[in-house]
Amino acid sequence: MAARICFRLTIIAAFLSMSVLASVPCDMGTLRADDDNPKAVRALLVIGGCCHDYAKQKDILTKGISARANVQWKISYDPDTGTKHLNPIYNNPQWAKGFDVIVHDECCSDVKDPGSVSRILEPHRGGLPGVVLHCGMHCYRSEGYPKMTPWFEFTGLATNGHGPQVPIEITFVDKESPITKGFDDWKTTKEELYNNLTGKLLKTAHALARGKQTIHRKDGKETIDDNIAVWTNMYNGKTRVFATTLGHNNATVADPRYLDLVTRGLLWSVGKLDDAHLKPARKILLDD
Repeated sequence: MAARICFRLTIIAAFLSMSVLASVPCDMGTLRADDDNPKAVRALLVIGGCCHDYAKQKDILTKGISARANVQWKISYDPDTGTKHLNPIYNNPQWAKGFDVIVHDECCSDVKDPGSVSRILEPHRGGLPGVVLHCGMHCYRSEGYPKMTPWFEFTGLATNGHGPQVPIEITFVDKESPITKGFDDWKTTKEELYNNLTGKLLKTAHALARGKQTIHRKDGKETIDDNIAVWTNMYNGKTRVFATTLGHNNATVADPRYLDLVTRGLLWSVGKLDDAHLKPARKILLDD
């Protein structure tokens, strides 16, 4: 009898235990996994055009950033080496759908059609974050150039030229920004320093670093150019944009300091500059 009672009590205890487990939400483990492994940032790299080794830089950028952060990519590479060709992805009115951030690394200054420029800017006007690198600053010279264009309003800087390829001394002027905190000043190899046409950024932009070049002229004279080279912009009152004029040569693009900077700028633009996202991506390219 005692054995039978003990057996029944054991069955009841097991049943109660199962009931308690069943009352725990079945997705608790999934939630913990998501907390530890947040979804990758979906980034679109628009790249190609004049004057740069974009065939190599597209891989340097995507592999370098994905090694540092949970960012996965679609690459829209345009092999055309002129300044008048629109990257084919922009022909689709829904070109930016499904992405968290757009990295503009194209070089097409003579694409000036207002309709095309408006189509490129439309998702950014709506709040889609952007990153603009190097010659991306010199694109889309539409009506108002060189004083002010819709593209300048997006990037946060009016610029239309650069100096010779000599090393640039990078000095961080805001060392408390989450993007640049902990960074040391550094010096590039041969690079192009873009001018600041008005001597300053737009009112919507904020400087992070300056670049200085010492240029030795053929007549023996020495000149110094000093311009803002890294900044952020708040476009249309709501869209975060990270921008740098650095990145002409492969040596600069592949420099770990450059990749660290662009990675943190990208994550800042999407509001995910945190330890959870500063982990290597599971893969580099998106499936779709």
